[in-house]
Amino acid sequence: MVAVARVNGGHRLVGDGSLVEFANRWLGHLEARQFSPATVRSYAFDVVCLARFFDEVGIEWRQANPTDFFDWLEWQSRPAATKGRQVVRLADKRGAAAASMNRRVAAARGLYEHATICGVLERSPVPAPRRSSGLRGARQGLLGHVRGRRPMGQARLVRQERRLPESLDAADVAAFLSDLGTHRDRAMVLAMVLGGLRAAEVRSLRLADIDMGLRQVKVMGKGSKQRLVPVDRAFFTELASYLRVERPQGLSTPECFVVLRGPTAGNPMTEAGMRRIFRTHRSRSGAARVRPHRLRHTFGSELAAAGIDLLVLRELMGHVHAETTAAYVHLAPETVAAEWARAKQVLS
Repeated sequence: MVAVARVNGGHRLVGDGSLVEFANRWLGHLEARQFSPATVRSYAFDVVCLARFFDEVGIEWRQANPTDFFDWLEWQSRPAATKGRQVVRLADKRGAAAASMNRRVAAARGLYEHATICGVLERSPVPAPRRSSGLRGARQGLLGHVRGRRPMGQARLVRQERRLPESLDAADVAAFLSDLGTHRDRAMVLAMVLGGLRAAEVRSLRLADIDMGLRQVKVMGKGSKQRLVPVDRAFFTELASYLRVERPQGLSTPECFVVLRGPTAGNPMTEAGMRRIFRTHRSRSGAARVRPHRLRHTFGSELAAAGIDLLVLRELMGHVHAETTAAYVHLAPETVAAEWARAKQVLS
């Protein structure tokens, strides 16, 4: 069976078949183009999903046609096998989420486009999305001849719900923070809720990127984009205590947050380690909704509600697309109800 393994610091597919060999060439190509390790890892698992589908239905990857990829989407939407299991997760009763399927299609599209560039295939069989089944109208306006960048959502084969960012109540954040037992853990959580950092950005934060005097941190975000983020005093208070009391002295690890105990003490904080911290303290504190990305969403929602300029918010959050930042600007239910009552009173 095809699987993902860590090889020489990167992620590669292991197993038999020509798809495994070519996919590993493609993943190496992505690394040479400076794609982030997290992106390469995600694409590796996406190709594994495609390889297992091809293996199950007996398709050779170079002979695939567009309808095979629609069959792949239907295959992903089936519930996971639960026969003979006493405990079944709720997530196993349904298939893959729309966002996961769209990401896997994007990975397949990149793989097959690379195959056409290398001369392995004449054309990519991955179907291109269309907004409708009708004919395309002529481009309008003075710049109608310019083929600009396609808006977000047009490259998706599966329709996704557009949800508002999920923020957290102050009580949940306070309960979760009070249950944390180390300055390190509190500093990491405060970096997310007071600075809007992603979990991966917190883990990769280096000591050299922290300016205690100006109270700001230099963050390397998605797409290797750097940004300077001012963070509240509470974060730097916890950070100073962590560096003074908990982080081993004389440690040469450039990353700020490291493992404090066990055989890997002194190594950078890992994704699995951070997940374990959140899982443990969600259970103990009762703040079941606290997740790293929801802490980041809380930061963005609070600033948007305070009326911050959207260009500033986009820079602080490190968003590539303005539409992502605009999602934080929404009317609170109380505001909608009050305006509705006011309008009804005027009309009556």
